[in-house]
Amino acid sequence: MGRISFSCLFPASWHFSLSSQVLPRLLVPSLRQLLFIGLVLCLMGLLYLLLVTGKGHASWIRKENHFHRHLARVTDVDATDTSNPNLNYGLVVDCGSSGSRVFVYCWPQHNGNPHELLDIQQMRDQHRKPVVMKIKPGISELAKTPEKASDYIYPLLSFAAQHIPKNKHQETPLYILCTAGMRILPESQQEALLEDLRTDIPVHFNFLFSDSHVEVISGKQEGVYAWIGINFVLGRFNHVHNDGEAVVEVHVPGNDQQEALVRKRTAGVLDMGGVSTQIAYEVPKTVSFASPQQEEVAKNLLAEFNLGCDAHRTEHVYRVYVSTFLGFGGNAARQRYEESLIKNTAARNRLLDQHTGETAESPLLDPCLPADLQDEIGPSAQKLYLRGTGDFDQCRQILQPFLNRTNETQTSLSGIYQPAIDYSNSQFYGFSEFYYCTEDVLRMGGDYNASKYARAAKSYCSTQWKTLRERFDSGLYASHADLHRLKYQCFKSAWMYEVLHSGFSFPANYKNLKTALLVYDKEVQWTLGAILYRTRFLPLRDIQQESLKGAHSHWRHSFSFVNNHYLFLACFFIVLLSIMLYLLRLRRIHRRAAQHCTPSSVPWLEEGLGSPALPINL
Repeated sequence: MGRISFSCLFPASWHFSLSSQVLPRLLVPSLRQLLFIGLVLCLMGLLYLLLVTGKGHASWIRKENHFHRHLARVTDVDATDTSNPNLNYGLVVDCGSSGSRVFVYCWPQHNGNPHELLDIQQMRDQHRKPVVMKIKPGISELAKTPEKASDYIYPLLSFAAQHIPKNKHQETPLYILCTAGMRILPESQQEALLEDLRTDIPVHFNFLFSDSHVEVISGKQEGVYAWIGINFVLGRFNHVHNDGEAVVEVHVPGNDQQEALVRKRTAGVLDMGGVSTQIAYEVPKTVSFASPQQEEVAKNLLAEFNLGCDAHRTEHVYRVYVSTFLGFGGNAARQRYEESLIKNTAARNRLLDQHTGETAESPLLDPCLPADLQDEIGPSAQKLYLRGTGDFDQCRQILQPFLNRTNETQTSLSGIYQPAIDYSNSQFYGFSEFYYCTEDVLRMGGDYNASKYARAAKSYCSTQWKTLRERFDSGLYASHADLHRLKYQCFKSAWMYEVLHSGFSFPANYKNLKTALLVYDKEVQWTLGAILYRTRFLPLRDIQQESLKGAHSHWRHSFSFVNNHYLFLACFFIVLLSIMLYLLRLRRIHRRAAQHCTPSSVPWLEEGLGSPALPINL
């Protein structure tokens, strides 16, 4: 059977032949048209991928990068690579009332995008443990010997210096921030302690440290920092959001004529400790006041700030309400309650000539203690004997006056101003006592449901103390629950419920409160929010460096997609185009050869008969 042979000497020598029966079928008009249409479609598809999908892919890549950065913050359990020259460090010393702690943070070089914040994480040592050190007592104990303040803080800074590469010390910012313990000292004693730190620390350490880096912060600042830290870990400051993700419309403070921003909904914070209770949440819309006096009070409770590095951009401007209520913590509330019992019982006994609560045989009935629990309160001269009746609802009613509510609008505990909360589009996290009350004994931590919580608390209160002790001894409660928790769980359950629903006015059907001990299995300190806020202008340096790279770097960045699978697609279509053009070229060559054939050779082409090979050199 005759064949047509092809050979090529450039760019590489190769040779193949086609059967004379196959070639006509390749070159029939219908197939040629099909090949041409396929070529056009392939070219259009390639253009679409490069010009249209490339932009969408870049957006997808950005979202994926945001997700991986957020995931890195959530699961940053790997040891910090101190050999990375692009890693930056920062220190925050929390000088609290009972002790001081140093936290070491780190972050990679800013990516130059002014819309994004620094990706700050807690530094971890070679054993993957957070780089944290604590000392006791609090720095306020040195009020009478302020010259010892720098010696007191030296072990913390020395510890941090050992973990940070020495060549990074001079560019590592150091912040020493003092809280409640220092706030109660006279201003002269505060300043003496701070001045000693400002003078001596630069002598012994080469950190980036100035006079403004050491101060006593207010309760409002501490609350704002805690709010920033929690929302940062939750990824709420990343404004690239997916469909279905909760968003909120925000009217930027100070710019009433600008259109409202739509961005991720931030989370509010509820924190009930032993002494105080705190609430902090974003106020996305402009607030109104019932009176000029209320407006004046609100100025001290509303914080407006810009977390972004550019003061002219408003996407990271936040208005946050923060209020701290001293005496409203779980233990302080119980103490106030007991003092009230002692005072009122003594007055009633004198008035009615009774002896209720003076002996264990005639105890005062307390609905806020578990059924049949016997307790003694007060000093020896005024000792009062109690026996629990475990009535949750009655306990709640007795505790309502301790909230100090007023009839004034837009107020909460003690008549303090509280801006309206959009309960239908909000989320809150409850920490400390909000978590302990729901989890330690009731084992209901997590998503809060008021009706289920009330039923569980009522059941616990009405259970006999003997039974509760048996359950405790059998290990049915949380591992860190103790007898103190067991005794006062009924009271604290009722107190938490009243603070939340009567004090802060959360509706009973509110479904968006999560009680938690950790956020993503990590303890989130207010120090994280502090360093995020205080280093917010550092990205300007990286952004300026980015702008100096020139147009070439921008072009290269814009077309970085050539490094992914589009390169393969482009090569594939180029090869396909080359093959089709080559086949068209062969068709023209075949036509010329056919025109030189004799008439007798035509039947040979039509009938597929044998014929000598016709060599064609290209």
